[in-house]
Amino acid sequence: MVAPVKVAGDDGGPAWADAGVICPWTIYDVYGDHRLLERQYPSMVKFVEFCRSRSTPELLPPARFHAFGDWLSIKAETPREIIYTAYFAISAQLTARAAEVLGKADDARKYRELFEKIRAAFNKAYVSEDGRIKGDTQACYVLALAADLLDDEKAKLAGDHLVADIEKRGTHLSTGFIGTKDLMLALARIGRNDVAYKLVLNETFPSWGFSIKHGATSIWERWNGWTPEEGFFDPSMNSFAHYSFGAVYQWMVENIGGIKSAAPSYKQIVIEPVLGGGLTSASTRYDSIRGPIATSWTHKDGWFTLDLFIPANTTATVVLPATDPPEITESGRKLNEIPEMSDVKVENGHATLSVGSGSYRFASKLSDQAPAATVGKTPGPKANVKPKAKAVPRKSSRPQTPRTPRP
Repeated sequence: MVAPVKVAGDDGGPAWADAGVICPWTIYDVYGDHRLLERQYPSMVKFVEFCRSRSTPELLPPARFHAFGDWLSIKAETPREIIYTAYFAISAQLTARAAEVLGKADDARKYRELFEKIRAAFNKAYVSEDGRIKGDTQACYVLALAADLLDDEKAKLAGDHLVADIEKRGTHLSTGFIGTKDLMLALARIGRNDVAYKLVLNETFPSWGFSIKHGATSIWERWNGWTPEEGFFDPSMNSFAHYSFGAVYQWMVENIGGIKSAAPSYKQIVIEPVLGGGLTSASTRYDSIRGPIATSWTHKDGWFTLDLFIPANTTATVVLPATDPPEITESGRKLNEIPEMSDVKVENGHATLSVGSGSYRFASKLSDQAPAATVGKTPGPKANVKPKAKAVPRKSSRPQTPRTPRP
């Protein structure tokens, strides 16, 4: 959307044009294949330098630039300069990571420094002392959190403003294409999966549940593709098979299912289901490049049970809600009776341990208050928890294939 042919009378605009950086990195991160990253790295650098060349000396947006904005948001106009600066930072940071993977140490340093300068410029221009961001929309706070533009103190304040706006709207989102992609992940990052659960289970407008309640079998392009009051929106732009709002699925896999990547190509995995929303069971399977990763959990009669499959040549950090850690079992045996699982870290009502490939069945005892206590315990969109090196493959007589999830 920038070269060789421009669109919309200009370049594709922030977020859309940044796909030239985001896609190569994401494909590498998911599949672990350096070749695409090597091939696309020169264009990633050119795009970031293009953004730098048109920015002000302070690394802020030029006076005039094309932007679609937070497309199809609901009564929330996010300043386009917020989107521009956030995505400039995202592209600089991803280019630095790509350079590091490819062994280009000087480039990695150069683009990390650029990211830090953009971060400082964003805070100086748009963030107030109380953590309020120019525009004061949900998307403003989501972008700042997703792009890692705030220090810990400001991130906490920004998260509070984000939740306040959601609650002010009766626990409804206002985000469009740009904000919705990271909204739920941002809530997870700030420890507010309780709010994320309310949003995903909401059935009133605007919400995912609203469209499902009214017969949707696919993801709509716009929140108001059809409403009881207005009927169908203008068919000239009213797709009923559109990806953008389907980004919620990432949050579902990572938090309800508890499956997160902790290293490129899922070489290392974090398993951490987050209880909430009144759910008593969930089954999730993700077919990674290394094989299927599957979880199936239930919460019943004060016990949390997790069936888990980890594919070959991977390790996983498993985080279990547990109010009585000594009573945690795997396939009926207490963990302290299993040498490779004896090193268990217990903190804030959770037990953390490392495992290798194989099939497992964990059970842990919870108090009546455990579901509420465990909500929001999850790490951020890309977990920083690394499985311990001493994790060993599971020795099990059971077949090393995913269990069929229970009803």
